[in-house]
This record gives sequence, C-alpha cells and structure tokens, in this order.
Amino acid sequence: MASSSIRVVYSTPCAEAVADFVSAHYDLRGPLACKMLRRGFNDTFEVRAEGGERFIFRVSARRARGEADVGSETAFLAYLDREGIPVAAAIPSRDGSLFTSAHFPEGQRPAVLFRYAEGRASQAGTSAADASANGVTLARIHEAASGFAAFDKGRYRLDLDHLLGRPLSAILALDLGDAVRTKLVDLTERLSAAVAERDGLSWTRCHGDCHGYNAVIAEQGPRTGQAVFFDFDDGGPGYLAYDLAVFLWCCVSFGRKWHASWHAFIEGYRTIREIPPADFAAVPFFVPIRHMWLIGEYASRTHEWGSQAAPAEWIATQLDFMLAWEAQELVAGLF
Repeated sequence: MASSSIRVVYSTPCAEAVADFVSAHYDLRGPLACKMLRRGFNDTFEVRAEGGERFIFRVSARRARGEADVGSETAFLAYLDREGIPVAAAIPSRDGSLFTSAHFPEGQRPAVLFRYAEGRASQAGTSAADASANGVTLARIHEAASGFAAFDKGRYRLDLDHLLGRPLSAILALDLGDAVRTKLVDLTERLSAAVAERDGLSWTRCHGDCHGYNAVIAEQGPRTGQAVFFDFDDGGPGYLAYDLAVFLWCCVSFGRKWHASWHAFIEGYRTIREIPPADFAAVPFFVPIRHMWLIGEYASRTHEWGSQAAPAEWIATQLDFMLAWEAQELVAGLF
C-alpha cells in the first residue's frame, strides 16, 4: 500500500530531545534532566542541570495572532531584572541571544530558557497577602516601564483590535446560532465605543496576563514575601486599565466571587504608585473585554485542539456572563 505524508498542525517535543537541544545551545552543566510540565498555548519543560539547578524551557506555540514576540518579551524581562523587579528572566544562549528557535514538522518555533522562579505557588484568589504581593509587583513593573527604551515596541499592541476585534473574528468563524452571533457583535461594538469615549486612558508596558497565578511567592532570601512574575508572552504596550482588569476578571469570572482579593490587589498596587482616576474607572469595562480575548484564544485553536475546545454551548454561556457583567458593572459601590 502506498503511503503519503500528512501535514502537521502541531507536534509535541519529547523531553529527551529538549534536553539535548538545551545542552547544545546553552552553557549548563550536564547531564541535563528534563520533563514536560504543560502542553497548551505553549509547551513548557523543567530542565535540571547537574547539581540540581532548575530552569524553565518554553517552546512557543504558533498562534493565529502572529508569531510569538520573544524578542520584545525577553528584552523587557532583562530590563526589569536589571531594575531589581522580581521576574523570571531569560538565560542567554551560548551566542548571547536571549531566545532561539527549533525546527518542527510544522515549521520553526521560538524557544526561551528562563530562570526558575523559586517559591510557593501564588494563591492570590484566596489569600489577601498574595493578592497584595501581586499588586505590588505589577505596580513596580508599571513604574519601571517608562524607562524601558523599547517601551512602545513589539509585535503585539494590546489595543481594541488585539483585545476585541481579532478575538471576535475567531469566535464568529465557529458554528454559532444567529442570536449568539448577533449579541456578540453588538456587545463588541458597545464595549469598543465605551472605551473610545473615555479620554486620557494611560498606556503602559503590560504584563498582559496578571491574573494572580503567573507568579510564585518567594519564601527565602531578600525577596521573601514578594511575588515573582513569569509568563510575559501575552504582554506588550497597552492600556493600564486592561492590565489591572485581568486580575479583577480572574476574581469574578467562572462563578468566582473573590472581591476581597481584588481590594487587596489594588491596595498593594497603590503602595507603590497611584492609579489615575480615569484608568481606575475604566477597569470594569475591560473585564468583558478580557473575557472576549480569552474566548477568542480558544476559538482560534480549534483547528489544533478540536471543535470541543470551544463548543457553541460554552460560547453562549460565556456570552451570558459578559452580558450580565455589562448590566451590573456600573452599579454604585459594587466594588
């Protein structure tokens, strides 16, 4: 029987091959041990060098929004690290680059080796102290961001096209009912108009995914108690209100009612820097915008993960959440 090749959308590297790749490209003491931690938006591995020192190796997935912005991401991390901000910065390769790439059946994929963020997992949703620590670190990032030479550079701009326009297009490409489709379009138009009507919204270098769990809490050394941030791959120049809203979104989405953590997060943030009133007032508008972005991320991956990753019923349920939030988010004293 004749055989023929099938085009690959996504392939998963094996841990042994990753160890060999890291050994070839980075100056680590071997032999290296490697294990996969997670397969999803990216492939993430833990690498252990001789003596037990740990690192994280991340192979970026190919996303509909475009190639991973590893150049801008790793440069910003290096800057924050020099400024003393607690982040898991990239490790330079043998040639001095902060990132590299590997060939896969589906094409080249960027890869980065990061320092391992030592500490316990953040419990920002249920721990006021952890929520506050996350707020403090995010504020320090925003405070330092203005000194970053490439402040407004990068492949991603966390504007309304990135956060609403492209996600909506990916969602509408799914098999949805006409009523859901119409409500999604109308909601997007209302949210876009609401943000556009707000003058003077601040622009900063966003982490992009500060929901409280892209951090560990350091337990020893001079950074004890601080939140050490990682996963900056959704970041870039964008709205300050959006970067704050991601944490609020985590506190209220999917049935959660972690309002106390939101207050602790903001209180921690304000110990470092003030939040302009216009930006703080705009935060609730970015909660459904963040939710639309997340749905769009899932919708854009159905060619790889399958249609059940974002079924029509789930989309309708998420729409209900966004519409309910829209109806309530201006109620005085809600937060």
